[in-house]
Amino acid sequence: MTARRFGKLLIANRGEIACRIVRTARVTGYRTVAVFSDADADAMHTRAADEAVRIGPPPPRESYLDIARILEAAKKTGADAIHPGYGFLAENADFAEACEAAGLVFVGPPASVIRAMGDKAAAKAIAEAAGLPCVPGYSGADQADARLTTEATAIGFPLLVKAVAGGGGRGIRAVHAASDLPDALAAARREAKAAFGDDRLMLERLIERPRHLEVQIFGDDHGNVVHLFERDCSTQRRRQKIIEEAPSPVLTPAHRERLTGYAVALAQAAGYRNAGTVEFIADADLNFYFLEMNTRLQVEHPVTEMVVGVDLVDWQLRVAAGEPLPLPQGEIALRGHAIEARLCAEDPYDGFRPQTGTVAHFAPHESDGVRFDTGVETGSEVSPWYDSMVAKAVANGRDRAEAARRLASALEDAPLLGLATNREFLIALLRGEAFDRAEITTTTLDDWAQTGAGDAASPFVQPHPAPMQWALAAALYAEGGGAGEWFWSGSAFDFSLDLACGGETKPLTYTRPRSGPMAVSVDGERIEIALIENTPPRIVFEADGVRRRATAAWQGATLHLAVDGAAFAFAEPDHSHAEEAADGARIAAPVAGLLVKVLAEPGQAVAAGETLALIEAMKMETRVTAPAPGRIAAVHASAGGQVASGALLFEIETEDAPADVR
Repeated sequence: MTARRFGKLLIANRGEIACRIVRTARVTGYRTVAVFSDADADAMHTRAADEAVRIGPPPPRESYLDIARILEAAKKTGADAIHPGYGFLAENADFAEACEAAGLVFVGPPASVIRAMGDKAAAKAIAEAAGLPCVPGYSGADQADARLTTEATAIGFPLLVKAVAGGGGRGIRAVHAASDLPDALAAARREAKAAFGDDRLMLERLIERPRHLEVQIFGDDHGNVVHLFERDCSTQRRRQKIIEEAPSPVLTPAHRERLTGYAVALAQAAGYRNAGTVEFIADADLNFYFLEMNTRLQVEHPVTEMVVGVDLVDWQLRVAAGEPLPLPQGEIALRGHAIEARLCAEDPYDGFRPQTGTVAHFAPHESDGVRFDTGVETGSEVSPWYDSMVAKAVANGRDRAEAARRLASALEDAPLLGLATNREFLIALLRGEAFDRAEITTTTLDDWAQTGAGDAASPFVQPHPAPMQWALAAALYAEGGGAGEWFWSGSAFDFSLDLACGGETKPLTYTRPRSGPMAVSVDGERIEIALIENTPPRIVFEADGVRRRATAAWQGATLHLAVDGAAFAFAEPDHSHAEEAADGARIAAPVAGLLVKVLAEPGQAVAAGETLALIEAMKMETRVTAPAPGRIAAVHASAGGQVASGALLFEIETEDAPADVR
């Protein structure tokens, strides 16, 4: 086949994947072009590339999903190839065709393959013809609720309602009873339409407590198709992957041969080219069932790179240029174990609510066996417009236990300060007994969240500051960060202040004597503390004779402090809003985002927990609910507009408080 030469690569994506592609492109000699929305004008990926082009306002449909604007950016900069990354247009067959029509090399599979495999119903038919086992279900053209209800009854409950064009766990609802089906169909359609522009649905029998396994495959234009072994992505929450690893800790060599054989057979049947992933679920007896094929690079591709020793983006660029695969199957071997954790701007102790704001400090360090792929750094803005994942931490080791230790330690040493993240949640997972025993299935975390149970290191137990951490925060405030009060007690200077953290407020006293160690009183406990180095973000201190390190960052009068693997935000409490917050009469937006639906109107009676509105932020729907029974007194926002975090949405007359508290 004729080589497809190109020299400048436009990356039609953002965030950590755009930065990751730039890194390989630079090493392999390609110039790069970034595209950015107004929300990303100063983003890390925008500054990482050789050139950057604005493609529109923040909403994805007006920027990162706008094919015409992206092609115009390529034309303007002279780019002759486009890498779609993952998400956005990565699995859009129309985009691949448009690139080809514009004379651009598309770094991915042919449009015909994207179209066939991106449609779950069509992909399932190809898989069945290739001999892959598939889950029983319905994927017909008749999308009427009546037909779907009839088919669901025939399949039996529990079952899954799935978006035909879906991916990434979106557009999926589990249904355990026929009475829940109508709501599940409506919700899945709505989410599928918003995420993929296609609201078609399919039904599948629900395999309970499965493992999620996937095989990395690669094909070229010379008839070669290889696999690069499997990844285990079973550690999920609501079908969103959290931790991925390679190889799977539960497969025997015989299982691995069978699973990878299925994946290669499907890739050959589809006429596949470039990188792809064939996904399966496995029941308790390790019977495999085809799930879907992702016609792109996966978020979790670094674990494969670590255990196989290749650069998959480099392979993508080579294949896109018409070259044969760099290695035959016989020369691709597993080496050790690798684990990846997705660092997300979300609060796992508040329903995984998406977080937005400024990154006060983030400076992860890579070392032997540890890698960070990140799209943010100190000073970056995390907006509500895009996915909540801001970075990935990856570690490898001689075995699984070493990889897990390395990864947990790397996360402890890389706090992201300024907004809540799932870092401590990830660390607890990696250090927990269930993960160590490889017992986590795709439903384990959801079960724990429902029951409040977990193992000895349950990730759902929220960390709270220990007395020593309160003492360190008090010392940092006393040394120039706070508005507390100094006074002379005769033999020492004392500094007193109230600090709030994690829903607690404590009165603290910091004493500096004429000589000897300083002391902080926390809940009646005296903690001797000395600041050896106070140059944020680096803090070195000695507490009760033990020298330790911490990381700190100030945002105004708020102190973000990471010590002993946990991060906390300390602030002097604002008593002016305490009365208003206590009455529960005003309901504010919990996150910034698009107000998709307003489900309540003035005068309407509502029950405690009733959904009043839906906000879409970071590709997720967040419900706004009534805190108590009452009646809606006022509605302050309408559907279709953006709302800021904390914006007043509703006033409600509850049984205990009037609506107007001002």
